[in-house]
Amino acid sequence: MSFRKESFLKRHRRKKRVALAIWGCLLVAVGLWAEPVWVLPLLGLSWAVHEIWFADHVFYAPNADYTYRFDGLLDAVSVAFSGGRLMLGDDAVPPDENDTLLLEVTLRSDWMGRLFDPSVRIEAEGTEADCQTFERGASGVRVLNLTGFAGFLRAGQGSGLSLRGKHCRLEGLPRLWRAVHPDYRQKRLLVVAPHADDAELAAFGLYSQAEEAWIVTLTAGETESGHYRRFGLNSAEAARFKGRLRSWDSVAIPRWGGIPAERAVQLGYFGLQLPAMQSAPAEVIASRDADICDTRPFRSFNHIGLSSDQNGLPSWKNLLSDLREIILAAKPDAIVLPHPQIDPHPDHVAAHYAVSEALAELAWQPAALIYYANHLSGTDRWPMGEAHCGIAPPPLFEEYAPFVPWALRLEKSCQIDKALALGMMHDLTAVPLSLKKRCRCVLQRLVLRRRHPPYGENDYFRKAVRRHELFWVEERSEHSHDLLLDQKEA
Repeated sequence: MSFRKESFLKRHRRKKRVALAIWGCLLVAVGLWAEPVWVLPLLGLSWAVHEIWFADHVFYAPNADYTYRFDGLLDAVSVAFSGGRLMLGDDAVPPDENDTLLLEVTLRSDWMGRLFDPSVRIEAEGTEADCQTFERGASGVRVLNLTGFAGFLRAGQGSGLSLRGKHCRLEGLPRLWRAVHPDYRQKRLLVVAPHADDAELAAFGLYSQAEEAWIVTLTAGETESGHYRRFGLNSAEAARFKGRLRSWDSVAIPRWGGIPAERAVQLGYFGLQLPAMQSAPAEVIASRDADICDTRPFRSFNHIGLSSDQNGLPSWKNLLSDLREIILAAKPDAIVLPHPQIDPHPDHVAAHYAVSEALAELAWQPAALIYYANHLSGTDRWPMGEAHCGIAPPPLFEEYAPFVPWALRLEKSCQIDKALALGMMHDLTAVPLSLKKRCRCVLQRLVLRRRHPPYGENDYFRKAVRRHELFWVEERSEHSHDLLLDQKEA
């Protein structure tokens, strides 16, 4: 995924340099041959056009097909599609309300869809409509998330689902796929969060409704602490202060979701240092910013003790020991952790491998691994569209591990609870938007009609507060432990 991002990023920057060079020449020509007074208005207009239409971080070609392969992974469901209405075929087995339903469609943006965000409105009689949005200029295979609409596809339930494209059209016959999962809310869960807000962003709805859930946060999140220097602190003091603040967030805010204090654990390792720890498992890796080489100051809010509290050494060896202790204490039926391929953040990738290595040393194993993605290689706009809308599966252009998608539908009250949990996270609310970003938001709201939710300025309030939480599930067999051991030896 990272290679593809770098390829698209280089191409994007090359085109941008060429466009800037051409526009610069035109401005020079205006200054030489026309009145120079026109140069400043043209510069202002150029900046506004850039912020409105060219500031989105989309580092892939929007006219490429998403490469999901559902054959052999999900159950195909026969459907009929006519006049913009989708209904089950005569021979289809009706899906259940809790089934994950994904509709594979061919989407074509019209010329307006290159200027404004194309979207598909999903409507059924007697229920709140959904709107799922895609990148400008989207053209090709895309996937809609119809989870929660199963009842309106059944025979005799009204006139089916209405699918209407805005600034785009649907072509051909869609393909409906179904995934059936146990209700993991009825299981014991362990949510692994590399950073203090990852559990809430990805899985607040899941863990707040779970029969029993634990949360373990791996890092204190002391990096990027420049905002706190305004308190009269030097760089290291600001980093330590931010680390303590986010450590508190990581153990206190889960209480809003019903997690007892003794089941929320902060390990206190250092931000962006997990890959370095993994590459040298026995070495002690200090914080980049906080001038500290001890995890214990960031564990002071924990209600349980760990063996590594005796020395507080920030090493991969200690991290694996901590994870093994917590897994054995929680004995979860499923572990929720970052996706090993879709989420490319270095700390998230290292967190995945840390859990895998810890499990390889244990005789006891969970029945399932549930993966989430809070970051993407190709864009930071996903999920696109507005808060409280559904989550369409993310852009995917490479083969990935065949994990089964699972969409958990959240009631509106749970979505609002999630928004308030994110609002308690200092890292999402303490630092105000820059003037440039504020101007961009205003321009895009006026021209593109992009609306921002009332919960906060950070874009995660738009991206994370949704009708669904989307996961990928790996059901584990009796041979899973042997495979982990083989991977560890390799």
